Amino acid sequence: MVALCLLLVALVACGGPPAADSARAEVQSLLDRRARAVLDRDPVAYARTGDRTGYDRLSAVPLADWSYRVTAVRRSGDTATAQADLSYRVRGHDRAPVTTARTLRLSRGADDRWIVDSDRPARKAGQQLWDQGTVRVARGERSLVLGVGRPSDQLRDYAELADRAVPAVSDAWDRPWPRRVVVLVPESLQGMAGLLNSPASSYRGIAAVTTGETGTGRRAPADRVIVNPDAFGLLGDSGRRVVLTHETTHVATRAHTTAATPLWLSEGFADWVGYRSGARTPAEAAPELAYAVGRGDLPTALPADEDFGFSGDADRLARAYESGWLACRLIADRWGEDRLGEFYRAVGAHDRREGAVESAMKSVLGTTPEAFTAQWRDYLRAELG
Repeated sequence: MVALCLLLVALVACGGPPAADSARAEVQSLLDRRARAVLDRDPVAYARTGDRTGYDRLSAVPLADWSYRVTAVRRSGDTATAQADLSYRVRGHDRAPVTTARTLRLSRGADDRWIVDSDRPARKAGQQLWDQGTVRVARGERSLVLGVGRPSDQLRDYAELADRAVPAVSDAWDRPWPRRVVVLVPESLQGMAGLLNSPASSYRGIAAVTTGETGTGRRAPADRVIVNPDAFGLLGDSGRRVVLTHETTHVATRAHTTAATPLWLSEGFADWVGYRSGARTPAEAAPELAYAVGRGDLPTALPADEDFGFSGDADRLARAYESGWLACRLIADRWGEDRLGEFYRAVGAHDRREGAVESAMKSVLGTTPEAFTAQWRDYLRAELG
């Protein structure tokens, strides 16, 4: 029996890896070569690995890292489908890799080696900007703008706005942050939705959003400000400045924004920074809430997270943002701007939502949620009535 076992072990050892494992190793080697060609900016080497459409589309993007990790291979004769995690870093901005799932279709080439026929987002993954077309780049002093289907001068305008937003945010938020921002400008609302892997209807009328990992430390990748060019293009100069400053505030405060932070605070603070250096009155900046207060419909409570849903009532969404902004403006007016920032960080320092605002109001502002809500309602009457 012992001899038989030894014989079986020897046969397995001599037989080599199973066919599936061999294909996976071959595909990993192929993708390693493909990644090296991207980093070396070598279109000839890239073309040897298969379809070069992706290379042409992303060649302008300043990359510090680019790699694939094959997670599965399904082979059928001379074709195969591979699942892989793509990790990359944008030079000068990403401190940790952005990782996204990809599906690659492969076939056997003339030399009997695998080549890539297509490289697309996995079923539940969002698109990358180069999936939508050739990426153009505009570099600002404090920003990097990547766009598809947009002229270079328009991308430079975004870079100028972002460059102005960064010091405006730093003036209001005195904690360490990268003080740089990456802006993605797709060709349309549909392009924005593709990057976010969500229906376009969810973002209609939304000028921009910021993606990123909340409550993370220095190893988190850079946030991306994703613009909806359809809505952004309807804004005037002041509105565009407010939007880019608002989104840049999310980048700056990301490490202190956690599951404990209610949306009225995170969105209200970002709006407060956005409007901080402007001359718009509360009634001008909060027209929906001013209209409601004017007709006697004074809100009874600060907005809940669900009030900020993009796919709901547009007027309700506007009132939620305006309510959060005026709550933060109240804190800055009555307790001071430094105390507002301290309150924001105190809320985010809690490990859960329950009790976070109550505790921070007590320790930082010396008040209670009930008393603050009453003060906020009085403030709305005074500013908007």
